[in-house]
Amino acid sequence: MGFDGMVAFVTGAARGQGRNHAVRLAREGADIIAIDLCAPVQGAPYDMATRADLDETVRLVQAEGQQIVATEADVRDSAAVAKAVATGVERFGRLDVVVANAGIAGSYPVEDLTDEIWRDMIDINLTGVWNTVKASVPHLRAGGRGGSIVLISSIAGLKGLPNNAHYAAAKHGVLGVMRSLANELGPEGIRVNAVLPTNVETRMLLNDAIYKLFLPDEPQPTREQVEPLLHGMHALDVPFVQPDDVSNAVLFLAGAESRYVTGITMPIDAGALVK
Repeated sequence: MGFDGMVAFVTGAARGQGRNHAVRLAREGADIIAIDLCAPVQGAPYDMATRADLDETVRLVQAEGQQIVATEADVRDSAAVAKAVATGVERFGRLDVVVANAGIAGSYPVEDLTDEIWRDMIDINLTGVWNTVKASVPHLRAGGRGGSIVLISSIAGLKGLPNNAHYAAAKHGVLGVMRSLANELGPEGIRVNAVLPTNVETRMLLNDAIYKLFLPDEPQPTREQVEPLLHGMHALDVPFVQPDDVSNAVLFLAGAESRYVTGITMPIDAGALVK
């Protein structure tokens, strides 16, 4: 398999895209270092992952025949992230792939976007990515084999979305981190790239707050009512992509098939950026 003997660090791994990336990497032979906050966040208007969700990720990775070290840790806490990575590397002896996936979403018009909501978004979706990379680079360097860092941005990294100034600012910032580090780390064989998903069929998208954003005049809008509107975001006739579609890109950028690919933005967007 493509990642036999390798070790991958995945943040936000308890649920959704993060879990899917971890399980797909494990299916291809990687052992996993995983972290997730497993607690509520102000400004994220949907339920967050729990310890039970993280335990399920552990079960799924082990079911693929791989080992996993899973820790409750907040990407806003650089010391906690560094400790989690170091614990995993001590267990497995190496680090090869980093997937900075942890993030939140939440849509607010400018007048409702409080200082606290702004700070939480930037701290998790941008500074959290930085903390992840900074904690990982020494271990990638120590291996002397190069490595791959995949940052999960968004179509909002290249496009302004209404009611999402804080989210777009963070996701644009992720691309700045990616481009700078691709140049800085390239001479050591460490590649840095970004994946830019559109809507993905996870809890981050499919929740009451998103439904209300699209249909504000409906007292209790439903997924079935909102899906036709989501189609309108894309050139292809789909409302969203699947976690596996994003994981396909992550595995490509993490693997040997992309050995000379660095510094790119890879949209998985059903044509949202050309519409």
